[in-house]
Amino acid sequence: MEENRKLPHPAPTPNLPPNTKPERADLPKYSMIDRRGTGSAGRPINLLTNHFKVSVNVPDAVFYQYSVSFTSEERRDVEGKGIGRKLMDKLYQTYSSELAGKKFAYDGEKTLYTVGPLPQNKLVLTVVLEDSFAKRESENLGGGESSTKRSKRSFQSRTFKVEISYAAKVPLKSILLGLKGKDKDNSAQDALRVLDIALRQTAAKRGCLLVRQSFFHDDSRYFTDVGEGVTGVKGFHASFCPTQGGLSLNMDVSTTMILKPGAVIEFLLAKKMLKNLRIKTSHRHMEYKIVGLSEKPCNQQFFPLKLRNGKGPGGEEQTVDVTVSDYFVERHGIVLTNSADLPCLDVGKGNRPNYLPLELCSLVSLQRYTKALSSMQRASLVEKSRQKPPERMRTLVDALRNYRYDEDPVLAECGISIEKQLTQIKGRVLESPKLKVGNSDDCIPRNGRWNYNQRTLLQPFHIKCWVIVNFSARCDMSHLSHEFIDCSRKKGVQIERPKLLIKEDSQLQRESPVRRVDRMVEQIEKFRDFHQLDLILCVLAERKNSDIYGPWKKKCLSDLGVATQCISPYKINDQCLTNLLLKVNSKLGGINSLLAIEYSSSVPIIKNTPTMILGMDVSHGSPGQSDMPSIAAVVGSRHWPLISRYRASVRTQSPKMEMIDALFKPLADGKDDGIMQELLLDFYRSSTGRKPTQIIIFRDGVSESQFNQVLNIELEQIVKAYQNLGETSIPKFTVIVAQKNHHTKLFQANSPENVPPGTVVDSMIVHPRNYDFYMCAQAGMIGTSRPAHYHVLIDEIGFSADGVQNLVHSLCYAYQRSTTAISIVAPIYYAHLAAKQMSQFVKFEDLSETSSQQESTASAPPVPELPRLHKNVRSSMFFC
Repeated sequence: MEENRKLPHPAPTPNLPPNTKPERADLPKYSMIDRRGTGSAGRPINLLTNHFKVSVNVPDAVFYQYSVSFTSEERRDVEGKGIGRKLMDKLYQTYSSELAGKKFAYDGEKTLYTVGPLPQNKLVLTVVLEDSFAKRESENLGGGESSTKRSKRSFQSRTFKVEISYAAKVPLKSILLGLKGKDKDNSAQDALRVLDIALRQTAAKRGCLLVRQSFFHDDSRYFTDVGEGVTGVKGFHASFCPTQGGLSLNMDVSTTMILKPGAVIEFLLAKKMLKNLRIKTSHRHMEYKIVGLSEKPCNQQFFPLKLRNGKGPGGEEQTVDVTVSDYFVERHGIVLTNSADLPCLDVGKGNRPNYLPLELCSLVSLQRYTKALSSMQRASLVEKSRQKPPERMRTLVDALRNYRYDEDPVLAECGISIEKQLTQIKGRVLESPKLKVGNSDDCIPRNGRWNYNQRTLLQPFHIKCWVIVNFSARCDMSHLSHEFIDCSRKKGVQIERPKLLIKEDSQLQRESPVRRVDRMVEQIEKFRDFHQLDLILCVLAERKNSDIYGPWKKKCLSDLGVATQCISPYKINDQCLTNLLLKVNSKLGGINSLLAIEYSSSVPIIKNTPTMILGMDVSHGSPGQSDMPSIAAVVGSRHWPLISRYRASVRTQSPKMEMIDALFKPLADGKDDGIMQELLLDFYRSSTGRKPTQIIIFRDGVSESQFNQVLNIELEQIVKAYQNLGETSIPKFTVIVAQKNHHTKLFQANSPENVPPGTVVDSMIVHPRNYDFYMCAQAGMIGTSRPAHYHVLIDEIGFSADGVQNLVHSLCYAYQRSTTAISIVAPIYYAHLAAKQMSQFVKFEDLSETSSQQESTASAPPVPELPRLHKNVRSSMFFC
């Protein structure tokens, strides 16, 4: 079947000619649905949650919104960020009577809110800030004004004009309307934003680092050193949210990364980065920003020093050249012991350097570190920041009582009061779905887990022709082969002995990763049965982040068309080998297990109607890599009525773009090169010539503000792709967004353990109107479990509340790579894996360096495309 032919009907209809393709007006318009009742399946369970009930005792209060702008005495506009809070604090101290004593909630930039109006709609006020800029320049070791002039004033005054202009009214009662589900225009969000700004302002006045709705104290008790000059700091997330049970404050433990405070020398040895960091000096106790390093060490770096009262010939001031080391000995009595032979820090401005010795400087605390953590740093952070449920609950209650949010002046004026204990709610625990394994045996998971002890795989693949290659890892390939064969045969897999065992020449370790891969492939291709290979088992020296992994996967999957499994065996035991086998069998087309209802073709709603399930995810570059292309991945189910078999389609798109733009990609000849065409045709071929008349979409990684874009941009593309294949009817859609990046936690009311797997909550803490629910499908073995938050945007298929929750729960047991229920539905997990694996096909770091060297132009450089998969593996679960 050709790639771009239409999706066949029993009675084929021709493709629509280009001039009759459906326009936007012909497409259905989708809008979010309201909640359709609650579920009843499962046993009841009493729970606690980290939502604290909020009472609003002055519901008629009205917030007045004002725009704020700053102008310096040089008549330059000043951005509020950084200096805004200082200016507004000074303004309130100076003009309290002109503001009628009104307390305000200021967002730190260009907006403030008051309860009730200010005396005038527009105020222009002058604020004088005394800052220590002049005092800083008195330490200018690169030249400048005479010390005599500087000593006359230790502070420099700067004058600003602050303009406050009325913008809008935000009634507090809109929140109460929202709680009743009557807030159709979402105006309640504006009022909630004011309350959240008040929380942030309270934290800012306490000297906290603010990161969105989280705040972090400069307290070493909350610091966790993760190595390489980076420290994790524990803080708290706090935000107001509307729920069925009323307004609540959602509070959770949060963590962000900062540069390790302390001696600059120690940090430099660990991180080798200093530019733009803030430091403070031990001899003057002043703060500076680093702009660079001196060219020479302190004992060789000269600068011109104007002597005090030093008069040369003709009465002119005398200037002498001295080294930084000598200056500190003579002027401050400080002998440099650790940094005399090291470069100085330059903290000057423009062309006026100002040198400071490293040993007298320490890093200011709470400076964010926004780059990606290494594997070791991430593992260290996870290990050190885990909290069992009782500890987390105690931490949150103590923090809420200590911070006394409802004493904030703005919140107090609204009559906001917050309860000081966790909210009690009701939940349900769904029964674990039954699985089918080999010999049609039943497998009943216990506590979200099962195993293959004394069991076999449901549909094992016969591995006839395979090889093992070893990229310089310490591994006995003969032993690995023997143990893998033994484990596989016990699990029902017919597997022959490997045809080749190839170990890399040790001299090649100095070569580039691409060269090493090419040399290995050259050896494999000499094998006479090379074109019959089922599998290449690849042994790598590094467990994670191997430079070989990306080039190797690209070579095998894109060029050779052979399934490959990488392994870095630090120990070889039955569990390790079983996990390896599960991945291999899935990649080769076998099935490890099926849901019992899936095995008997009795999945409700799906069993009689061809139904396709999609998992959609977009993966972005690591923090600090803003120009990395984003990777959009979509997996689609195949072999209907199964819901455990998937194929992936992956594309690049513009950096940081969340909406997938290649679902429908029309070409000049009228054909479609988009993601959905691949998946629709594959569904037809693998499902006995049936086309999907129902499509269930699971979308990951989007926020509430992007829900309408999912419906108006992504769903519209899917409809267009379907119609472009000659289809006149449109499938019924159910669209469900899954979120893991939220702050709601669930706790058992009468147990110190995590909530049991299958716990679902669809009342009290859910949205007052929208259709959402929380589910914790996994067994939390370490730390505190985080439930997934599911939002049903549309449901044309017509699931009941129990129906959609049971489908979601079942799909958490359909993940072929493991023997545990996972925290989010398998299609989303597969999409994430596909995006992650294919992103390593291309060294985007090289592309980034190239683009950064180019001069900026009006049009952005084209986004590089990923290599397409070889036809032999295109329909496989290569991402398992």
